[in-house]
Amino acid sequence: MKRLFISIPAALILLFSCNANGDSSFQAPVDSTTNKLDPTSAEVYSTAENTDQRLAPGAPLIFKQASQPLETEIAVFVNPAKEFQSFLGVGGAITDASAEVFASLSNDRQEELLRAYFSEDGINYNIIRTSIHSSDFGLGSHTYIEEGDETLETFSIDMDKEKRIPMIKRAASIIDKDLVFYASPWSPPAFMKTNNHMLRGGKLLPQYYQTWADYFVKFIQAYETEGIPVWGVTIQNEPMATQRWESCIYSAEEERDFLKNNLGPAFDRAGFQDKNIVVWDHNRDLISHRANTIFEDPEAAKYAWGIGFHWYETWTGGDAKYDNLKNINASFPTKKLLFTEGCQEGFDANHYERWSNAERYGSSMINDFNSGTVGWTDWNILLDEKGGPNHVENFCFAPIHANTKTNELIYTPTYYYIGHFSKFIQPRAKRVSTTVSRSTLESTSFRNPDGRIITIVMNKTDEPIAYTLIVGEAETPVTILPHAMQTLVY
Repeated sequence: MKRLFISIPAALILLFSCNANGDSSFQAPVDSTTNKLDPTSAEVYSTAENTDQRLAPGAPLIFKQASQPLETEIAVFVNPAKEFQSFLGVGGAITDASAEVFASLSNDRQEELLRAYFSEDGINYNIIRTSIHSSDFGLGSHTYIEEGDETLETFSIDMDKEKRIPMIKRAASIIDKDLVFYASPWSPPAFMKTNNHMLRGGKLLPQYYQTWADYFVKFIQAYETEGIPVWGVTIQNEPMATQRWESCIYSAEEERDFLKNNLGPAFDRAGFQDKNIVVWDHNRDLISHRANTIFEDPEAAKYAWGIGFHWYETWTGGDAKYDNLKNINASFPTKKLLFTEGCQEGFDANHYERWSNAERYGSSMINDFNSGTVGWTDWNILLDEKGGPNHVENFCFAPIHANTKTNELIYTPTYYYIGHFSKFIQPRAKRVSTTVSRSTLESTSFRNPDGRIITIVMNKTDEPIAYTLIVGEAETPVTILPHAMQTLVY
């Protein structure tokens, strides 16, 4: 496979138009008494392996009156009368690593990268995650205080002001509205931990629970002083993983007690009732235990907006536990599900075009949303030609890489697969009932606030698949290429 080096003007020729007919004011007719949509035509956008299609518009599809489908047919069924969760958005993380690579690029390449992600001409991200001080993706470990400062008198985000905050500000200025900016810690300062080290796990010492909660408050205050509105925080990145990089372990009971006795009250005292606190922030496999422990406690649950999760249970050979998400959604319907991190591990510069990377994203996004997830956050939005920088050599893929030697941006298939969701689904859209008759296809749908429905269909097989899209009482024939993603707008 050849590597894809593409400039943003070339990439965005395929992305500029959200309506193949040039009609940006289209409103789908809806019967207000039944909430049924009666579409007449659909736009279709495709990305497919071994083609030049990257979010490429195709010929419009024409609907006709639906007939009884046969058992031999493959069909995607959309029922607009059944609505579920509201869509928060899609985005990625601006880490110290992303900011380092970004700062190495020329001004025009910087602008290209930001518009590719955050503008309507690009793929329209509106979520940004960052770390509270350092993570593995950066040049080294650091905190915002001098080591041993129990009073937090030396607290300063000056290091972030050099590269990370300027990048976040530029991205946020493009998003303009519906920005969701949140932050996660990888480890408290070393002196606050049982192992006296930011790396290799350890736990937060009980005598520093309140100091650490106050640290969160100071972070939010400092970032908002810089003009960056903070939507919320997660309590701890991967609280059950002892990593060779920044990490910290919380049992379910420890996280519950820190939330209800320290962090939640600290937010109340600071007037942060509008800030959202997300628990867990780890894989789907153990998520139910964390949800049960925290959400069953009324004093803890009142501070929790919802629960965050990653996908790395699949990296060790496990299955993606989507049923666990469905169970939480049914058990705790007032709490939200947020995908907080995922990336393709095992970086190899010879495989920027590895299509299975993109399909991992597509499958996760479809199934996470169908399980009740409201928002989806990728990991680093930008890494270099080595999959870093990472101070413990934990290199990985990003949707866009920069060749820092040639000042080029490398758009991977993952970028376009994510765009099939983020470019077309608007914040506050409602997921609508969508099922498929065969496991060879995966699909989800959302109704935007303007009335349009966005249906995403993915084919991971080696063959093209002809299927029928049945929407209420209307249907249209569709063909999807092998290893392809489609977005249908109607």
